[in-house]
Formats: sequence, structure tokens, C-alpha cells
Amino acid sequence: MTGNAAANDALLLRLRCFKSDYFPLHQQRFQDLVAEGQHPKTLFIGCSDSRLVPYLLTGTGPGELFIVRNVGAFIPPYGGSHGLHGTTAAIEYAVLSLNVERIVVCGHSQCGGIRAAYEGVPDEAVALKAWLKLVQEALLPVQPSPEALRRTEQRSVVLQLERLMGYPMVRRAVEAETLTLHGWHYVIEEGEIHIFDAQHGDFVPASLASNCGTGPYQPYVEHDGQVICD
Repeated sequence: MTGNAAANDALLLRLRCFKSDYFPLHQQRFQDLVAEGQHPKTLFIGCSDSRLVPYLLTGTGPGELFIVRNVGAFIPPYGGSHGLHGTTAAIEYAVLSLNVERIVVCGHSQCGGIRAAYEGVPDEAVALKAWLKLVQEALLPVQPSPEALRRTEQRSVVLQLERLMGYPMVRRAVEAETLTLHGWHYVIEEGEIHIFDAQHGDFVPASLASNCGTGPYQPYVEHDGQVICD
């Protein structure tokens, strides 16, 4: 059996286990979600990285998170993709149709998308190269050291929050205080979420934070005085 065949068989076994083991324990929950529809309170925008598992981090289950994932957890500027982008469409749907109460933007440590923004990608990756331009404003004029990458990952989260405020339906809901924005940076190797504190302009470990993040957001000022804004 080839490696690919073995992997496919392993996935098949997991599908069967879901049906035989997990589903019977939660069948009523799934049936309720079908009968009553979904009513998630949170839109979670996260990186596609396999090490970031939203349900695991937040302790949530089916029906609780509306999830959007892409390389780097980036958000296109409103109107810039002429409606032909899944992330933009998901934000509009979550805010206008699902009436979510919070939006979380979650970046993470060791982010390959942030590193690629510094180091470049293969010429054949045309779409990826264009996509990485969305983080250009958060890059530092230095070599990509571990500290520079960590700072850029966090700066990127704040940049995406500022972009969210450019979406008319998001700004309107935030100003009406029916929607809050939350910026998180998941440090994989520490098992800790660092939360952006808009009042102090810094990221605080969840173990020390007083809340899970609030908005709206003012331009992010680095300790060296540099202002990050869209």
C-alpha cells in the first residue's frame, strides 16, 4: 500500500468513527441546528495553518463559530476585490445575515505566510504573491529574525482589524455597540493566546488579560513610535 493510499484509508476510518462514535453522542445537537438553523455569535477569521484549531482553542462546538480561514488571516480592503473574494463575502454574510456579536482575527506564531511575505514565494504562486501584498504595511524594514516575525505577526492582526473598520456594515455595528472586534495572536509553542488591548496598544497574554478584546481600534503605535494604519 502506498503512503497516499494509507493516508486515505486513515481518513476513511476517521469518517466512520465520527458516524459511529461521535455523532450518536451529539445527534440531538445536530438535529437542532438543522431544525432551528445556525446562530453563531462569533465570526472567527484565522490562518489556514494546520496547527491552529479554532474549536480546540475556544472550547466551542458545532454551531458556535462561523469560521473563515486563509493564508495569514488577512482581510482584503472593502470593495477592493469587487465582491469576488470568499473572505469579504463571509464577513458580509456573518454581519448582515447571521448578526454575529463579535469578530475575532487570529494570527499565530511561526506563521508561514508572514515569513513568505519577507522571503518571497515561487514565481508560479501568482495568487499567493498577490495575496501577500495584504500584509505589506505590517512588514518591518529588517531581516526576518524571530523577534521581527513575532512583531510582524502581531502588527498584521491589528492591520486586519483596522481593515474591518473599513467595511460599512462592520463600522455601523461597532458604532451601534452590537458588534465587538477582537485581535488574537496564538503562540503555538506556549499554548497561549495573546489578546490585543486597544486601550494600551499592546498584546496581553489571555492568562493576564481582563477581557478577550474590544473595539473599535485606533492606529497601533509601536514602542518605537511607528504608527501602523491602513
